[in-house]
Amino acid sequence: MRAVPSWAVATAAAAPVLLVAGSTVAGARQPPGYDPVRDTISELAGEGATDPWLMAGCLVLLGCCYVGTALVLHAAGLASRFLLAVGGMATIALIAFPRPQVGGSPAHGTVATVAVLALSLWPAGSALRLPRAVRRGVAASPAGTPPWAFRRPVALAVTAVLLVLFGWFVVEVTGGSRTGLAERVAALAVALWPLAAVLSAHRAHRRWSARAPDAQVADPPPVSPGRPGAGG
Repeated sequence: MRAVPSWAVATAAAAPVLLVAGSTVAGARQPPGYDPVRDTISELAGEGATDPWLMAGCLVLLGCCYVGTALVLHAAGLASRFLLAVGGMATIALIAFPRPQVGGSPAHGTVATVAVLALSLWPAGSALRLPRAVRRGVAASPAGTPPWAFRRPVALAVTAVLLVLFGWFVVEVTGGSRTGLAERVAALAVALWPLAAVLSAHRAHRRWSARAPDAQVADPPPVSPGRPGAGG
């Protein structure tokens, strides 16, 4: 099983910190009329915001965290890593399509939707790996059990929760008064899961290395993801 670099753990941990700290500091710089429960994070980096570079810079760094995690999280599988990287790049692209001070922006809305959907669906990508069979040494412990974050029931449940939170945000956008709150809860949940996945893979690798050091040299048979003990 491939090791998760220490910097990847730090990068994944930085994502929720950047989101919370950036939105808090940038929100504090806005005029008294800004309400974080009602108003969105996008407004902090949009036209007419006070010091929009603060939130824009955090969005760039946040997207880089997602892309960096996708590059090294081999236990997630290629499809899942691709979705996570797309979500990260779409997050960075938001600064190229700032939210206008008045009215909406189809370009901003499209990029934001791509980012949210990709970041919500990537856990399910690890549960529905392509190809269906992977080496134990890449994705699992010596017994063929994937790290807990990548087991099919967990991964699918996480995606379901993230999509529900996204749905709450959509409902608020179309006629609610807590749009900012819904967006912040969904964005924080999205930012926390890559950290949980990295920690899961890191812990699994440490246990695998301690219990089966010889397995790192061997070329064991493939197992089906999310099916403990399969193929062995």
